[in-house]
Amino acid sequence: MENLRFQVVEEAFRKKPLEVKSPSERPSEFFAKNVFTRDKMYKYLKKDVYEKMIDVIDNGATLDRSIADAVAKGMKEWADENGVTHYTHWFQPLTEGTAEKHDAFVEHDGKGGMIEEFSGKLLVQQEPDASSFPSGGIRATFEARGYSAWDPTSPVFIIDDTLCIPTIFISFTGEALDYKAPLLRALHAVNVAATDVSKLFDSKVKKVITNLGWEQEYFLVDEGLYSARPDLMLTGRTLMGHDSAKNQQMDDHYFGAIPERVAAFMKELEIVALELGIPCKTRHNEVAPNQFELAPIFEECNLAVDHNMLLMSLMKRVARKHGFRVLLHEKPFDGVNGSGKHCNWSLSTDTGTLLHAPGKTAEQNLRFATFIVETLMAVYRHNGLLKASIMSATNAHRLGANEAPPAIISSFLGKQVSELLDHIEKADKESPLELADKKKMTLALPQIPELLIDNTDRNRTSPFAFTGNRFEFRAVGSEANCASAMIALNAAVAEALTDFKRRVDERIKEYANRPEFAAGTGHTAKFHAIIDVLRDDIKTCKPIRFDGNGYSDEWVAEAEKRGLDVEKSCPVIFDRYLDKESIDMFESLGIMNRKELEARNEVKWETYTKKIQIEARVLGDLSMNHIIPVATHYQTRLAKNVSAMRDIFPSQEATQLTTRNVKIVKEIAERTEIIETLVEELVNARKVANRIESEREKAIAYHDMVEPKMEEIRYHIDKLELIVADELWTLPKYRELLFIR
Repeated sequence: MENLRFQVVEEAFRKKPLEVKSPSERPSEFFAKNVFTRDKMYKYLKKDVYEKMIDVIDNGATLDRSIADAVAKGMKEWADENGVTHYTHWFQPLTEGTAEKHDAFVEHDGKGGMIEEFSGKLLVQQEPDASSFPSGGIRATFEARGYSAWDPTSPVFIIDDTLCIPTIFISFTGEALDYKAPLLRALHAVNVAATDVSKLFDSKVKKVITNLGWEQEYFLVDEGLYSARPDLMLTGRTLMGHDSAKNQQMDDHYFGAIPERVAAFMKELEIVALELGIPCKTRHNEVAPNQFELAPIFEECNLAVDHNMLLMSLMKRVARKHGFRVLLHEKPFDGVNGSGKHCNWSLSTDTGTLLHAPGKTAEQNLRFATFIVETLMAVYRHNGLLKASIMSATNAHRLGANEAPPAIISSFLGKQVSELLDHIEKADKESPLELADKKKMTLALPQIPELLIDNTDRNRTSPFAFTGNRFEFRAVGSEANCASAMIALNAAVAEALTDFKRRVDERIKEYANRPEFAAGTGHTAKFHAIIDVLRDDIKTCKPIRFDGNGYSDEWVAEAEKRGLDVEKSCPVIFDRYLDKESIDMFESLGIMNRKELEARNEVKWETYTKKIQIEARVLGDLSMNHIIPVATHYQTRLAKNVSAMRDIFPSQEATQLTTRNVKIVKEIAERTEIIETLVEELVNARKVANRIESEREKAIAYHDMVEPKMEEIRYHIDKLELIVADELWTLPKYRELLFIR
């Protein structure tokens, strides 16, 4: 019987791209076609209702529930015109995914029939079962009530026949059970704090917006091959598999020509994403074979997070139409790069960007320096928390693997910005604050135009790098909800800015009566107060600044000397959420209380345990039911060959002729015995860990006792893959999984 693996590989190579019909309009004409945008609000809502909604969205005004019925009526009218029959509250529970419960637009008419109806009450809130989502003990199984509440700042959209309403998700007792609620609180906190600081430089500033531009990396695998790998299907990654002779070492995939089938998938994905208002901008091949990236234009942070969660769902749907499966696991294949989700973060006011330099005046450059330094203060004070915000069982495989940022949070600024901060720290207060504009580079080729060179290089080993007008948080994982990192980062920045403003105000009062700061005698008390506080902070946060190679062993030792968090154990890293400094910060800013933080950590530990538990069970099953039977079958074949050779040839000659086969037979016997022993030890280690009541200690046991056994088993399986006859090996190999075209 022919090996199923060969059938699916052959079928994969025969597949042709699915034809994708483009809309007749230009992208700008069908962009947000399926979104209840401001234009549609203006069309379907009364003028006074529209103006109130805009005030809520733009200025954070309190939502007047009295207008909810009018808004619901307008939404339904638009939905009816688009063939919509159902609605759902779309939210983001603590599962790294999204959730939705669809209800039809129908109610009893009181006369034995039904009417189609959508009221403001149904728009504003629903009651999903809160006991069936991870809650970390906030809700017991028998306590089912929870509420989803409409977030009007993220627009409603249509998928298929359903009106999707972005919402927060909270428990009956008010605790957040999702990512959106604390994210909105963190964004509010940084808005308040950053606006107060901005007014030191420009009294006209009314609000500060957090911007986010994510870069989504992912792998594509042929669906037939995916279905032939139980580990991929059940865990999202390959638990075994020897390196392909050729993988990424030639650097020929990165930015290479996009394969035809993949291009067709990308084209359809972009069309449906654009119709849902996701501003797709960039697509390209990534470093590893069959790895790709999609990136949008920057958006307001809350909306960007919603769009990323929506996009990951769309990717999976569209990929299947094209005969692919999307892999969002951070490390689906050993030996090649894993996938991240770089989160480009910045702040902007209603009058301009805060992290953009150079400015036209010394005051603008001082404002730039202030927000750079206070962001560094935030990262320095809470570097362990920021690491905890991006850590997971899956991302732990990627971080620090000489392909992604190390599991130590530091910040790269580049030469020019570093020199500016050094200048502020050491120079006289009266010295001008200057940043050079972009340099021009002229090439010795007359047909090539001159290039504008940025003020800073880029450091791919830095987890938190300044890249010109933003910071790039590069350590976020591919399948993660960006909100986790954004909650921690924005909270930390809000705390740093609040503390900065308090200290500046105290200095201003202290300096106000000094004659040298009197009007007309030079710089003001405010200027000197800002400089003095900045100097203190530049010195304080200097340990977080690192422009060198984050992959080096020397950096690990140096980071520990600097007092940075160098912990590598994922379950232990989660402890940073419960540090006094973290709890005080989240509670003082009204983002999360101790109970919510403790509950989230319980969820994180439990999720970690379950993921490793599933992987261990799958690996044990594949070892005993796939690998060992195949290996012993080949061993038997070789043994029969040895026996037959000895019957045919004289003893000495037979020994020479069968030496290689005997060696392989022996190696198979040794490795299968080791695998069987290790699988038994793996099962016992799981049993011991499962008896631990504390979720934290259980997760640590899985990290310390279970995971190492899995790595040992994999080592021996990968060695067997190299010696067992290819025709017998049932699982698609890396050379097949990674090079489908």
